[in-house]
Amino acid sequence: MFDDFYGLTARPFQLTPDPNFYFESGTHRKALSYLGYGLAQSEGFIVITGEVGAGKSTLVAHLMRKIDREAITVGQIVTSNLDGDELIHLAAQSFGLEIEGHDKASALGEIENFLHEEAREGRRCLLVVDESQNLSVEALEELRMLSNFQLGSHPLLQLLLLGQPEFKKVLAEHEALEQLRQRVIAAHHLDPMEPGEIEPYIKHRLSCVGWDGNPEFDQRVFAEMYQATGGIPRRINQVATRLLLLGAVEQRTRIDHAMLSAVLNEMRGDNTFPSAAPKPMPKIEPAPAPGPVKHAVPPQPASPDAAPQPSMELSTADRDIQLEELQQAVLELSDRILANGGELPEDLAERIAALEHRLEEQERTVRHVLTMLIEWFESGQAPRAAA
Repeated sequence: MFDDFYGLTARPFQLTPDPNFYFESGTHRKALSYLGYGLAQSEGFIVITGEVGAGKSTLVAHLMRKIDREAITVGQIVTSNLDGDELIHLAAQSFGLEIEGHDKASALGEIENFLHEEAREGRRCLLVVDESQNLSVEALEELRMLSNFQLGSHPLLQLLLLGQPEFKKVLAEHEALEQLRQRVIAAHHLDPMEPGEIEPYIKHRLSCVGWDGNPEFDQRVFAEMYQATGGIPRRINQVATRLLLLGAVEQRTRIDHAMLSAVLNEMRGDNTFPSAAPKPMPKIEPAPAPGPVKHAVPPQPASPDAAPQPSMELSTADRDIQLEELQQAVLELSDRILANGGELPEDLAERIAALEHRLEEQERTVRHVLTMLIEWFESGQAPRAAA
């Protein structure tokens, strides 16, 4: 929808990894350097870790485009919770080998024969294992055993392991993985992007699909998007997609702060992206809540003919709603103050004074209701009518 409205040739912020959109942030540049060094060694393990959505798979897809497929044969595995035997069979399948039955010895034999044939043809082999944090220690040990295959003194298989931060911790601390640790020749942890990289990242992906400057972006959007997403590429993609969709629906040619706030509130509400909620603004004096202040109604003694009366629980719920509305109003007023250079507009001062009066009135009402309830419970008599 929005790609047609903005004249884009494709969706710029899709969530699936696509090397066509690869953006070389500082941390990705370092990762590529470590990958290049590791591949040049032709042996051992290379380990790349990062948060969910940090760009590990996109990085590898970009790497696959750069390597010489005539010189390196690549097998790829995306793991779930696999034991050692299952992993060996998946490794065989990743290189196009068909193993009859579920015999581990046969699978290992086929893999070794394949590696030898590739070496005789002048090719070496790389096995890429994604989601390595799901592997058991037993499965990781099976991978280490695969790295033992040699032709003379030349290793036949190199492994690239991708995983989330917990994999980095397991690999560093588990006693049973000492031999594997000794074979890691290069490792890098993908950090989130820096604040200054958000704008070029967004514009890079838009440019890949024919963006001509429509829509424009307020500079404030990039800083607040970093605060909301923590610099994680996949989270940025989620928010940017929603922003463009909202822009198309409202036929906007400029993406501004108000639109970003609306998107983040919506994503927080539907739990699509709970961590995308904006961080609280600095506390200022409260502003008036929209709508009239609701007064609490005390509970009435039970009577067969009496109509049900609002309870104190309902009054508290109303109060919670009021407080939530007040918090939203404070955020909106904060934005206005920031837009006014930090000065408090004259009309806001009047609204704040009015709100203070309403809050005081509401507090008096609640205290009055509580006092009547206490009297009622202590005396057993009907409470006085609320003022």
